[in-house]
Amino acid sequence: MAAPMDNVIEALRVQGKTCTELGSPFSGRVLNILAQDVLAEGSFARLMAPWGGASMQAIMDDAASLRILGGLHHLVLTGASPELAGQYPEHAPEPDWHRLQQLIPEAGRAHAPALAEFVKSPPQTNEVRRSLGLFGGFLTVAAETGLPLRCFEMGASAGLNLNWDRFRYDLGERGGWGDPGSSVRLSGDWSGGAPPMDVADRVVERAGCDRAPVDIADPDAALRLQAYVWADQRDRLERLRAAIRLTLDTGVKVERADAGEWVEAKVRPRGGAATVLYHSVVWQYLPPQTQDRIAAAVERAGLSATVEAPFAWLRIEPVRRAPTVEMHMTLTLWPGGETRKLAEVHAHGAWVAWTATL
Repeated sequence: MAAPMDNVIEALRVQGKTCTELGSPFSGRVLNILAQDVLAEGSFARLMAPWGGASMQAIMDDAASLRILGGLHHLVLTGASPELAGQYPEHAPEPDWHRLQQLIPEAGRAHAPALAEFVKSPPQTNEVRRSLGLFGGFLTVAAETGLPLRCFEMGASAGLNLNWDRFRYDLGERGGWGDPGSSVRLSGDWSGGAPPMDVADRVVERAGCDRAPVDIADPDAALRLQAYVWADQRDRLERLRAAIRLTLDTGVKVERADAGEWVEAKVRPRGGAATVLYHSVVWQYLPPQTQDRIAAAVERAGLSATVEAPFAWLRIEPVRRAPTVEMHMTLTLWPGGETRKLAEVHAHGAWVAWTATL
């Protein structure tokens, strides 16, 4: 029979391997140090105790490992632990790992109350580069309907990706799309075909909901969002900060609401525009009853859609978790209700493999 913390230790190691595979070797090594500390019944054993005895699936679904990883980064960003910050990538391109093996358990002891409070809430990364995939879906809807868009995002976090049409996209030899002067510039490895880049898209309405939206006007909340970015991925952090500034400038707000209630109440087709419900890496975190409620609302919206008032469901969600995460971007468009895979997308948007044909 497994000891109470065995699955926690294994989850930390699995997440460490995943971080390394996704381009963050620093996070991978930090998580392995945390696993060693839990195994030795150190300070992080107490901090991870809420997941003691839980199944691996439950621990991974709760993103427990990412919570504590973010908590440590938060100590660095807030300046609460200058010693730890001195060994993080922003200050030490080549960290002293022997020193970090000492500093991390020390931080767990010295900042236990703050870390315990931090890990109570699930991660919200609001990954901006996922819009590198999403924008292709929006352009597809605009091209196929010939209508402006009404964009509704559930699980919108801080609402950064509600501004997707205000970003600049660079697809290399396939060209670019969006405002050339935008402060948020998205590029990555793009393979396969390309979305209809000649569409002069127009968003006439945008709204988002989240069960616990991040108010980026609050500096503490904005720092928390940044803390979930892996510390050695500086490009992600700078992109996030640029998107935060843009969102504050545009005044986009996210409504605090249950996704099921919100979709039922707010997301319906309307004449003269294509209504798009979209989300990225949200579905897996919703309770089954909420998923069922949203699916039923989507079906009703689809059945009521017409050529003059089309409805689309656009999503980037994992289709496989092991041994590596695989994300597909899928589009269902009514009337008709055909579901198509448009692309495969990296978990953080670093690459897009476009598979759709127009």
